Amino acid sequence: PISQVLKIDFLRLELGYGLLSLINDGPDGRRLTDQIKALRRQMALEMGFVMPAVRIQDNMQLPANNYVVRAKEIDAGNGDLRPNMLLVMDPRGEEITISGETTNEPTFGLPAMWIDSQSREEAMFRGYTVVDAPTVITTHLTEIVKDNMAELFSFAETQKLLDGLDKDHQKLIADIVPTQITIGGIQRTLQNLLQERISIRDLPTILEGISEACTQTRNINQITEHVRMRLARQISDTNSDGEGVIQLVTLSPEWEQEFAESVVGTGDEQQLSMAPSKLQEFITAVRQVFERQALAGETPVLLTSPNIRPFVRSIIDRFRPSTVVMSQNEVHPRAKIKTVEQI
Repeated sequence: PISQVLKIDFLRLELGYGLLSLINDGPDGRRLTDQIKALRRQMALEMGFVMPAVRIQDNMQLPANNYVVRAKEIDAGNGDLRPNMLLVMDPRGEEITISGETTNEPTFGLPAMWIDSQSREEAMFRGYTVVDAPTVITTHLTEIVKDNMAELFSFAETQKLLDGLDKDHQKLIADIVPTQITIGGIQRTLQNLLQERISIRDLPTILEGISEACTQTRNINQITEHVRMRLARQISDTNSDGEGVIQLVTLSPEWEQEFAESVVGTGDEQQLSMAPSKLQEFITAVRQVFERQALAGETPVLLTSPNIRPFVRSIIDRFRPSTVVMSQNEVHPRAKIKTVEQI
């Protein structure tokens, strides 16, 4: 029936004919299908997000060793593999001094090299990261899913998560839906969290936060900000380094004031109205600081005051989406912090 044609796949992996062997018969018996199953389990544990099933399809139009990942039918990433070889990268970012075919790793575009499987021992000995072709696809798929979690998180999925909660929390849902917020409103709040890679696994705390916020506002963005405050312990923990310290870049009082004065309107109508030249100045300053930190091997968090956080984030999202923007309310009282720089 024609209705079948209209159905879209949330996630589809298209493979050139040279990669079809990876599906059921990967190197060392590591099948691509098993890796994707493991990825779905990992996403559920890590993000509280049940990743849509991935449809794997052959595409004869693709070059033999190419693959394409489509999210809701749109090309979200692609790559060119050597199915029987291994991909090596230098975690220190130095030149790879082993013979092979130079390439770029498809997920992050890092310089890499395809080598024969018999050179594996030598590559490991030199401290290189060594991965097989199915792992390259799974890594790419992981990042694409994380980048598109908000879009892939459907109304039906929201309903399923709520239905899965225990009796005590069903009562809380009955109290707030639909009198204070709709299921769609809860979905949009969860999408806002996923957009910034915040795990929604602690759904009970999130619902309590929504319930509290609904007494003050119906604005989804303001509800999200309140929920983030309730998740302060989790957000602080996620963004702390190996030593349990959150490395912070703070905004100078001048920039804080500049943003505060540029927020116009009230409630749902709030928006940022800053002169383009000022915005450009801010973007340049952020770029410089974070690139300097990246060279030193650090990935600090940008800290702002609560009222301007969403607006600062909306700008940073356009040019440095992986940079975390936290408000002072999201730093847990017991979190260890260290200010590394100011903008």
